[in-house]
Amino acid sequence: MDFELTEEQKLIQTTARDFARAEIAPKAAEIDKSGRWPGEIVKKMAELGFLGMAIPTEHGGAGLDTLSYALAMEEISAACASCGVIMSVNNSLFCDPVYKFGTDAQKKEILAPVARGDKLGCFGLTEPMSGSDAQTMATNAEKTADGWVLNGAKNWITNGPHADYIVVFAVTDRSGPKIKHTAFIVPKGTPGYTQNAPDHKLGIHGAHSCTVFFENCKVPDSAILGAVGEGFKVAMATLDGGRIGIASQALGIAKAALDTSVGYAKERKSFGVPIAQHQAIQFMLSDMATELDAARLLTWRAASMKDRGARHSMESAEAKLYASEMATRVAHKAIQIHGGYGYSTEFPVERNYRDARITEIYEGTSEIQRIVIAASLLKA
Repeated sequence: MDFELTEEQKLIQTTARDFARAEIAPKAAEIDKSGRWPGEIVKKMAELGFLGMAIPTEHGGAGLDTLSYALAMEEISAACASCGVIMSVNNSLFCDPVYKFGTDAQKKEILAPVARGDKLGCFGLTEPMSGSDAQTMATNAEKTADGWVLNGAKNWITNGPHADYIVVFAVTDRSGPKIKHTAFIVPKGTPGYTQNAPDHKLGIHGAHSCTVFFENCKVPDSAILGAVGEGFKVAMATLDGGRIGIASQALGIAKAALDTSVGYAKERKSFGVPIAQHQAIQFMLSDMATELDAARLLTWRAASMKDRGARHSMESAEAKLYASEMATRVAHKAIQIHGGYGYSTEFPVERNYRDARITEIYEGTSEIQRIVIAASLLKA
């Protein structure tokens, strides 16, 4: 296998790294502490083409490949995981399904401005009592003479407080042994579409999420994304790609924790020498670097398979599972290397630790990834 990046991919990686280090990293601690929405950074990411990276240029995107997206996601997330997941949701969970399943009109009127970053999108699948088990979904859509009426609620909707559109999933048929879902694109401002105040979370404080409510929310037939009754197909195809984005976010968080730890180990002294000379520290750094590289290779493989049009459900699940759990382990070791300073807000590794933890939960928990992987193994 050829692991050499193309010149274009290297340029994307360098551009993202330079931007992240110059304009995001200096603000990351403040964004985390204040919990503010990093609007000026989101705007700049849009200008760089980072909000619709894999969408063709004729639909408002940058026309790049998934691997380029993964490279940029890692660099942005290394500076600020909140900015990384804002970018991931717009790319993976909104633009990707609208491009794959949308009508020509939806691509022109909705996808193009969102891919350009003029508008922002979000994704509504999880509910207060329904997450991984889509068969328990309560949000309902009833057919009427002139469209559909949605009723229900979706929670933990990243970008929700600021998004202009939501891809929302609702049950449209309960008559069979399994309920059938349908995906809809609903613009903010549609009567009956309301939302709570932003959630309070352990980490990713700048990436606002909220609960979204639909109360007799009327949408036309043109709001349907994909086919009626095939919402589950839309959701699963979307999450396969979304997991590559979250794996890349986890890579960035771990990369930041490792880089900070290497620098600290060279400066901090104990027993008369830098702690980098102690074998206990060297072993931790070695494990951190090896796990990070292993996760990166899994993620690049899944991204490359998506670019080739190959089925990648198992590979994306492996990447997301390993990268997310790796990020938590690496951030844990980073705190240990920093000692007491690691537990304080003086150094960024405590933020890395808090931000890493969510990558094991959203867009499919680690347990769900294991189910996906096992199902692929046992299918033969």
